[in-house]
Amino acid sequence: MDKTIKSDPNYYKKIIVALCLGWVAIWIYRTILTPIYPQIQESLGDVTGTQMGLVASVYFFAYTGMQIPSGILVDKFGQKRVLVPAFIAFALAAVIIGTSSTIMQVYLGSLIAGISTGSYYGAAFSLSAKHTPKDKKSFANAIINSGSALGMIIGLIGSSVLVGGLQIQWNYTLFITAIIIVAVTFVFMLFIKQDKVSVNQEEEVEEKKEDVQSANTSSASLFAPKQLVIYFVYFATCYGYYMIVTWLPSFLVSEKGFDQGSVGYVAALVAVTAVPGALLFTKYIDKNAHMRLRLILLLLIAASVTIGLTVFAPNPPVLYVALILYGLLGKLAIDPVLITYVSDSVAGDKVARALTLFNFFGMSSSVIAPALTGYIGDVAGSQVLAFYIATILLALAAVLFFLVVMLKQKKTPANEL
Repeated sequence: MDKTIKSDPNYYKKIIVALCLGWVAIWIYRTILTPIYPQIQESLGDVTGTQMGLVASVYFFAYTGMQIPSGILVDKFGQKRVLVPAFIAFALAAVIIGTSSTIMQVYLGSLIAGISTGSYYGAAFSLSAKHTPKDKKSFANAIINSGSALGMIIGLIGSSVLVGGLQIQWNYTLFITAIIIVAVTFVFMLFIKQDKVSVNQEEEVEEKKEDVQSANTSSASLFAPKQLVIYFVYFATCYGYYMIVTWLPSFLVSEKGFDQGSVGYVAALVAVTAVPGALLFTKYIDKNAHMRLRLILLLLIAASVTIGLTVFAPNPPVLYVALILYGLLGKLAIDPVLITYVSDSVAGDKVARALTLFNFFGMSSSVIAPALTGYIGDVAGSQVLAFYIATILLALAAVLFFLVVMLKQKKTPANEL
């Protein structure tokens, strides 16, 4: 590893700050357009709701498709050499959308944004895994992840205030976003040091010899039964989350009788309680690493129950409790613990690929869940079945996790991390 990195005991703290800011920038972009779709449609002229919906679809298809290639790039060239060019392209994408005069130009910008931000996940969390002390890894990942919640709040509120309240043209929100992205890129350039990849990989492999047998460090281990179950666990976790994020407000209005003006605040309960829940559990698990698998199982069961409870809730107070508990015990609480587990379960030179495979399966649910939920609502006249599917997926993930991961650890504890 680079000597300058080793000599700086606070380097991992700088990484955490930089990577948290990266998620802030990404989630500002992801959410800043949603409140101003009507203004964009009016500006571009003769643009349908379906065409506007494709803006997000293009982004997430590109983002998901970039996961595996980006992991290979990170493992080959290092995190900084991937992050900096990717965020330069990301800023360019925001400018392209901001200067759009046609919907096709918006699609082009969304495509570039999806490809560039698709390079972030594996680079960010493999960097954190390399340099964060072992007893702080999960907590560090939770702090990094909290940038997504902060970015979501800034994007949604900022867009509404600037365009809806102050009557600023929608294009300027994208230019402001581009400036934020450029600023974060400079933070990457200043705070993140380029490792000597070949030397670093040798040291990473050497450090993990105590934890991972050489037979498990081949590329095939990325598709071992245990790893496949972890990928499915993350798919199920993200499925429920993206269904809640996209369809909960509509579900509350149409099937729970909530007023349109209040559903935004009700749905926000999930985001508000998610960050403290994640920080609480990761702080505990860093001090009690032997409880990590049990905690993952508990959180999967809790997430399944709380999503199911949103359907069965007989009155608003019970529904509020269910959503608060889902925020505390759901995706953002499970994420950092799973990320740490994945990064610890493979050799150092394959961490980025493992993480991007992991995120690929998770983010594929962001494409499937919203569309399938909408289809179920159109065909059945109710979205209740969609909530059942999310509940069942999480329950199945819990069962598979127990049978394939936890029981295997009990049989061969020496080989488990």
